[in-house]
Parts: sequence; structure tokens; C-alpha cells
Amino acid sequence: MRKYTCLPKHTPVVGDDNFCLVDIQDSHIESIRDWRNNQMKVLRQKKKITQQQQQEYFEKNIWTTLNDPKPTNILLAFLGNGKLIGYGGLVHISWENKRAEISFLLDTAYITYIELYNRYFSAFLFLIKKLAFEQLGFNKIFTETFSFRKEHIGILEKNY
Repeated sequence: MRKYTCLPKHTPVVGDDNFCLVDIQDSHIESIRDWRNNQMKVLRQKKKITQQQQQEYFEKNIWTTLNDPKPTNILLAFLGNGKLIGYGGLVHISWENKRAEISFLLDTAYITYIELYNRYFSAFLFLIKKLAFEQLGFNKIFTETFSFRKEHIGILEKNY
């Protein structure tokens, strides 16, 4: 089982009765690749990712940093009632300045259901803030998004 050593020893990383963040595993990366390829318009991604590219990315950029006490990125699986429903984490981390950017992507099956998206994204934000501020001692987390994502921006503002 893959585990970030910089995170608390218990699993899930953070969570409640319905939602939790856990260390991302090999079994999650194909779903993530599919979601990324289906939602490119809201990402910085310019072309579809192949299975091989996804595997290579995780092998070179994520799995190799799991034992780093201060990795640049911490990617986590977002579970709802034990099922993978999204992923995200803290990226472009500045450990010196105790800040990071929030990353989040929900399973494509849920993105058109505004009430579910609101509930799931709000739950993710609650958990990632708990992780960043309470468990890692960060001072600041931030994110950016495209201006056409009105619902997404509204949820961010509501969960400020």
C-alpha cells in the first residue's frame, strides 16, 4: 500500500462518516486519467493522456516522492462512502512558506449534477483545509480556476 510519510500514520488521512481523503493508490490512476481526459476544458492539460503516460507520470513524479518529508505535491483519493469519487490534493507546495495550491477533480459522472457537485466539492474543501492547516501546519492554501466555471467559483467562495 502506497503511503506518504509526511502525512499522519492513520488511514484515512482525514475524514468523516461519508467522505475521506486517502493516499492515492495504483488502482486509482486509470480512473483519474479518464476523468482528466474527459474534463480537459477545466484543466491545464492540452492533450489526452495515454495509459502509459499516466503510469510514467505517477512512477516518476508521485511514487518517488512518497518517502520525501516535504514533497512538492500530495495527491489524494477522495472517497464517498468508501467509493472513489474524485481526487485532488496539495500541489506546488512551498514548505518554507507553509502554503500550497489546491487541486481537485470529481468523477465525470457527477459533474453535471450541481447539488452533488456542490456537496462533494464542499466536503473535499473541508477535508483538504483540515489536512493543510491542522495536520500539516500550513498558513495558506489557494487555488485558481477559469472564469467560466461560475458554479465552481461559487462553491469556493462559500467555503472560504
